[in-house]
Amino acid sequence: MTSLPRSTPAEQQVDSAAVLAFLDAVEARSDIDMHSLMVVRHGHVVAEGWWAPYSADRPHLLYSLSKSFTSTAAAFAQAEGLLDLDDTVVSHFGELDSEITDSRSRSITLRHVASMASGHTREMLAEAATRDPADLVRGFLLIPPDRDPGTVFAYSQPCTYALATVIQRNAGMPLTQYLRPRLFDPLGIGQVSWQKWPSGYEQGYSGLHARTEDVAKLGQLYLQRGRWDDTQLIAEDWVDEATSRQIDTPNEPNPDWRQGYGFQFWMAQHGFRGDGAFGQFCVILPEQDTVVATTASTMDMQAVLDAMWSHLLPGLSSGVSVSDAGLSQQRLRARLADLRLAACSAESTPKDWDNWVAEPFTVAAMAEGIATPPAMASIEVAQTADGYQVTLLEPTNALTFPVGSDGWMVSAPTDRLGETIPVAASGGWLDDHTLRVEVIFLETPHRMDIGCSLPGRIAEAVWRHPPIWEVRLEHLHSPS
Repeated sequence: MTSLPRSTPAEQQVDSAAVLAFLDAVEARSDIDMHSLMVVRHGHVVAEGWWAPYSADRPHLLYSLSKSFTSTAAAFAQAEGLLDLDDTVVSHFGELDSEITDSRSRSITLRHVASMASGHTREMLAEAATRDPADLVRGFLLIPPDRDPGTVFAYSQPCTYALATVIQRNAGMPLTQYLRPRLFDPLGIGQVSWQKWPSGYEQGYSGLHARTEDVAKLGQLYLQRGRWDDTQLIAEDWVDEATSRQIDTPNEPNPDWRQGYGFQFWMAQHGFRGDGAFGQFCVILPEQDTVVATTASTMDMQAVLDAMWSHLLPGLSSGVSVSDAGLSQQRLRARLADLRLAACSAESTPKDWDNWVAEPFTVAAMAEGIATPPAMASIEVAQTADGYQVTLLEPTNALTFPVGSDGWMVSAPTDRLGETIPVAASGGWLDDHTLRVEVIFLETPHRMDIGCSLPGRIAEAVWRHPPIWEVRLEHLHSPS
């Protein structure tokens, strides 16, 4: 694994004050938890930071930012003759030919699914999975489009899954294996992993776990129009098509989502981007020769982009004198080194341990609309030599980890299925009857708030921002 070159903001004509203003803006919002930021200007990293307990070396679930990596795999596959964007999807699934009889379904091309223009007018994941839980492509193609393919945009996971599956079937290997010599190794990207659909194919539409710098490198590759060092990895024509409007998106509620869609890339008010739920961003700004990569946890992704446009972008267009930048750069360097998420503040020990360790706390059913982990059954508390630990119990699994009393305690416990699930936990006693614990699953954007109460021995477990898909403990980490 190799790193992008580092430089100072002033040396790459970036105003440090603009980066500081961006940090001020996002940190002022209680509904935005930033996890990482990397700003790359003229091919050099000029600002980077991770909000502890997140760290530079740890992969992060990218959600739909995974799609932009799938698009890149499609670029290689087309160049190698494994597919053509004008192929129909069904032509790559001969076993389905006799079943797919609707003329619109039969006319859906790889170009259509790459640009979310299958002709369906809604997200199709649940319907396709219901039609065929084992074969998502079959379930998708069996549902006739509402309109002619290519005429309407609808953000739909089976579109990307179909493209990803064609690549994997024709290449005879998973996306991660296919991309290793073509993309990951040339860019110096280390270990990555991708969640799979039950069929065994890597999802394509979501599920990729990678580091912030890996995201920045993908953005830099597209900023350089497919060239890396002295090698043209992907064709300039593909980059031009993938990162330009292939379909209009007029009905999207937020302005940066109304700018159109390319091949698994969104157009934006400035430049273009790959993005994933909760604030996983790869923003490419060709006019400024800049890439901005973030990971985060927020439901207001537009607010993160607004902060970029209002605060960061102006600092990329104005010249900065190195002689005038010293103090600002020092402030930025110190700020980036001290980024952290607030930990739970409470008493480190209860008055009477016996009440807390006697038996598990039963997770109560919450009111409708409260995001609770569906499989969580009970929670155990145990005293240890160094403090205490908490065990989350599901019917067929459990995870035990220590809890920090004066900050985040980072650990990598193994669940009962043998999977290592890195977490950070903080907490303590709010009063004689209430224990609060906050748990961050460090390879995802997700945080769980736990409360255990006496005397009823009732527990609450609530997602700060719930995962998009129903998950269990075994899913809350980068796949092995």
